[in-house]
Amino acid sequence: MTTAEIDYSKLSGLELLRTAMTAENRPRFIGDLLGMQVEELEHGRVVFAVETRQDFANPLGSTHGGICATLLDSVMGCAVHTTLDAGVGYTTLELKVNYIRAVPVDGRRLTATGTTIHVGRTTATAEGRVVDEQGRLVAHATTTCVIFR
Repeated sequence: MTTAEIDYSKLSGLELLRTAMTAENRPRFIGDLLGMQVEELEHGRVVFAVETRQDFANPLGSTHGGICATLLDSVMGCAVHTTLDAGVGYTTLELKVNYIRAVPVDGRRLTATGTTIHVGRTTATAEGRVVDEQGRLVAHATTTCVIFR
């Protein structure tokens, strides 16, 4: 099915994400820029991964914190999105990231998991964790999203 044939307004948040990630000729998104791989899309839980590369480097030569922040914002926001009814939207209202360790830019796989904590009528909260290939915590975060009905 092509994206032109899909009425996204009739899909729940989970259905929308599952469809958008697999549709032929799907619109590009931030994940394409970073090479994000969608590993899991479930109600209230999302897992994405990236492999570090040289163009992710900060001036010190390790992975820029913005990569983890974007990864965390993506998985937490999408986790919230999976809980929403058809035609309901959201946006990030607040993002708090804690960085635990530096990550080299040599192809390390970073896996981020986002999980909802609370989804109400007007706001939602979620938490996220990024781990390296050895399962070591790299960064963790929380978010508050505003919901548009």
